[in-house]
Amino acid sequence: MSGPVDRIHRPRTRRWRRRRVVVAVAAMCAVLATAGSLSFLPDDRKTSGSGAVGAVDASRESGSGDGAGPARSVAPTGSPSPSASTPPSPSPSPSARHGGNGTASRAPSSSGSPTAPDAAPAGPPLTWSVDDHAWAHGCGHDYVVAKPPAQVPPPPAPQDARTWAATQGAVHGRETLVELSVQGRTDTAVVLTALRVRVTGRSAPASGNAYAMDQGCGGALTPRYFDVDLDKDRPIARAVAGNDAGTPIPAVRMPYRVSATDPEVLLITARTEGCDCRWWLELDWSSQGRTGTVRIDDRGRPFRTSAVAGLPHYEYDTLNRSWRTRSG
Repeated sequence: MSGPVDRIHRPRTRRWRRRRVVVAVAAMCAVLATAGSLSFLPDDRKTSGSGAVGAVDASRESGSGDGAGPARSVAPTGSPSPSASTPPSPSPSPSARHGGNGTASRAPSSSGSPTAPDAAPAGPPLTWSVDDHAWAHGCGHDYVVAKPPAQVPPPPAPQDARTWAATQGAVHGRETLVELSVQGRTDTAVVLTALRVRVTGRSAPASGNAYAMDQGCGGALTPRYFDVDLDKDRPIARAVAGNDAGTPIPAVRMPYRVSATDPEVLLITARTEGCDCRWWLELDWSSQGRTGTVRIDDRGRPFRTSAVAGLPHYEYDTLNRSWRTRSG
């Protein structure tokens, strides 16, 4: 009896297995047909459709188990990567997040249309140059040098003052004259709204001797003249009257207006009678709804001015080519 039973059940087992294979093949064909039809869809529909196909593959594969073991989970292969579907957006820089007036500045693109709000704003609409070795009336100035007269060279020409002072380790004595030239980058007007002084440090006056760069000279004051008392707790750049070839010019308070064709020259004199002061200037501007502040200093360092009270004071004797004690 065991033989016939074997012959009867074996064909049934083979037919059941073949049926199961046919069902699996049919399911796979359906999946391929669906994927093939999606290849003709537009790109945006492919992205979302590929993810759906991946989900179908996973569910059908996990549902095709024969009960002999756990169902296998297949990760969807058509799902787009995050970098392909959502490109990373760069974080705006601090200068891009905040424009000159507290809002993002939009600069026109090459096509003429405005760029994105997070585009970096343009720089200040003005340019400036500074000479902090200007002399009163073009000839009068004192420097404090920690050397005896025999080791100090004769006074330089005014245009060589910076080099002379640097080689001697000289400090401005009693006052510093800063000649500030400002103009706009274009014909668009830029309004200079305020000029402030920032004192960053005070110490005892520098030691050494005071050397005068002149033997007394006269001249006319330049218009747009400012005076600063560095000994005050809150020094202010105060506009004072000027003189042009003997013609008095009244003090003119800010604001001033500049452009590429209309520059302005500001002469700031900062004085001290009791400290070795370090300071810089801040110039506020406004143009076309934008505002800002530029720092005016000695090439990245604060200006430095020291008192000369109580120091030996020398002037140069051109006849004998030597320094002599200054009288008076």
